[in-house]
Amino acid sequence: MNGEGGRAEVGVVLFQMGGPDSPEAVEPFLYNLFSDPDIIDFPLARLAREPLARLISSKRARKAREHYARMGGGSPINELTKRQAQALEAELRKTLDARVFVAMRYWHPLTQETAEAVHAAQSRDLVLLPLYPQFSKTTTGSSFNEWRRCYSNGAARVRTIQDYHDFPPYIEAVVEKINEGLGRFTSGPGGELESANLERSLRKAVVEDVALVFSAHGVPVNSIERGDPYQKQIERTVRLALERGGWQNPWRLCYQSRSGPGRWLRPFLEETLDELAAGRVARVLVIPIAFVSDHVETLEELHVEARAYALRAGFEQFEVMPALNDSPRFIRALAHLVLREVRLAP
Repeated sequence: MNGEGGRAEVGVVLFQMGGPDSPEAVEPFLYNLFSDPDIIDFPLARLAREPLARLISSKRARKAREHYARMGGGSPINELTKRQAQALEAELRKTLDARVFVAMRYWHPLTQETAEAVHAAQSRDLVLLPLYPQFSKTTTGSSFNEWRRCYSNGAARVRTIQDYHDFPPYIEAVVEKINEGLGRFTSGPGGELESANLERSLRKAVVEDVALVFSAHGVPVNSIERGDPYQKQIERTVRLALERGGWQNPWRLCYQSRSGPGRWLRPFLEETLDELAAGRVARVLVIPIAFVSDHVETLEELHVEARAYALRAGFEQFEVMPALNDSPRFIRALAHLVLREVRLAP
């Protein structure tokens, strides 16, 4: 991990957006986010970006602090990413002399801090691994751009993993979590059933009326129109998960977390819930398909705000799939990616 010294033959850098670790960190975190040139990009943006970021972060800080207060005052993504890094390092050390670092885009450990630690480790091979399975200029692209600004070391052989949206071990980790989410639906229209005594076929029948709602983080439509592959990769991830899972449930793909004016990918989550409610769907499992760690978008937007919206719309049961976090299957998928890259190195 970042704070430990010593060399390692293979260095792995996990990229994540990060989150404020205290109420005082909320506004500077938001400032870092909205001053990102890969997020705020328009004509004359170089001149307007800093004052605009200060204005937006100041206006949004109060409401954001309320969200984080309900999560203990800060984002859990920092601790969860640390646990992912520790688990991945332990998995890799079964076969490699490896060390895993965390580079957060908008809060500590910031990319500059991590770049210094990686340089000191003097690894022979360096694998850049985003915790964004689907590539977008606004996430993976931004993290890689910041890395290039902060790090230069000609000695290391650098391998970059752009995405893994269709990587079979990752898809299997998603399917496992969807099944875990479906396991929360233990009653059918006829009343309670003891899940411990259900045969597999009966269990499947009990949950086939549950609508699967895949919810991805939204991005502006103009980003997609300029060639960002994010939407197509999200759609492929969903198709592969459905094929691998073999469920017969009705399903939808929608988008959440829009954070500004203009056109954003649709349908929005609220629109999808309205459509399902109008179709008399009673039970919903929301699957945060673009998120591998629990943070404000899952714990607040989905577990709290979307749940309240769904209950007002008349749903009988509303559940959210657990994020992948440090599930062993997901960690093994990340390790597989790293091992594949290192073994390809000349």
